[in-house]
Amino acid sequence: MTSLTEEQLLARTAARLPHLSGASLAPIEKGGSARRFHRVSAPGGSAVLIHDLGEREENRHYAALAGFLTARGVPVPGVLAEEDSLLWLEDLGERDLWFFRNEPWEVRRPLYESALRGVSALHGIPGDPALPIQPPFDEALYRWEQEYFAEHCLGGIFGIPEEEWKALPDSVPMRSMAGRLAALPRAFVHRDFQSQNILVRNGEAVFIDFQGMRPGLAQYDLASLLLDPYVRLTSGERDHLLGFYHGLSPLSSREEFDRVFWQCAAQRLMQALGAYGNLSLNLGKPHFRAHVAPALVNLREALTRLHPEDRLDALEEILKDLKNSQGDSQG
Repeated sequence: MTSLTEEQLLARTAARLPHLSGASLAPIEKGGSARRFHRVSAPGGSAVLIHDLGEREENRHYAALAGFLTARGVPVPGVLAEEDSLLWLEDLGERDLWFFRNEPWEVRRPLYESALRGVSALHGIPGDPALPIQPPFDEALYRWEQEYFAEHCLGGIFGIPEEEWKALPDSVPMRSMAGRLAALPRAFVHRDFQSQNILVRNGEAVFIDFQGMRPGLAQYDLASLLLDPYVRLTSGERDHLLGFYHGLSPLSSREEFDRVFWQCAAQRLMQALGAYGNLSLNLGKPHFRAHVAPALVNLREALTRLHPEDRLDALEEILKDLKNSQGDSQG
């Protein structure tokens, strides 16, 4: 798909949203996305303009999903206009949950609780077969995440021999975890529910980058947020938030809920580490290498918190050997 010039983007904006005529355009740096984000500012107001270059099919469904979620009480930005590869969204400002990472817990706690209330509404939506969502988390997808981690993190970042990293996802404990998670009842999940995808407006959380939503496990979203490599939570803060969510949506006993949470945490952190390896080594985004070290810290913790029947001893041994490696020390 052809990239549009700044003049073309402004002309399209003025045609669709006349109150933004005479606007200026400023780029918004947005994580690992292949889309281009801009803030459109004019005397008559502002908007966020997303220019989709067509790399991922799921991006085309953003507007439809936004309307679906808004109607069901999930906090997402309003869609102002849509045209071909362009999408104009309500401008909610630049402050996300990550922005508040160094604030006292008394400031952060209500923001996280707001995010959990919102995602609980997402998790509680009944299925809609007409919705343009991505394929569900099944055993194949969980295994793909494990293989992604092994190839791009263990092999790519840390240089572990191919025969060793290839053997890990095929081991009985890893395959068993994928099977156990896939067998549990699914709900709609955000899929990338981390601090930079949660904006804060007037003290309330609003979600972005939800176009990858699909049926999965609520605990996968919770692990994405509460073991986010971008923001460090204390164990006490995390336990409070897990209890807060469980009080909103008591899916099971707290013991069983936590058991699934720590399996999802290990799974999600493997996916994130695979992404950091792929983005930094193959996609020209070396700054993602900085997130490897905190993600490894969180993964090691998750492995120690697994139920004895769920343990991943082979992975734990591999991670112990990475402690003094160049990749770990640099992140």
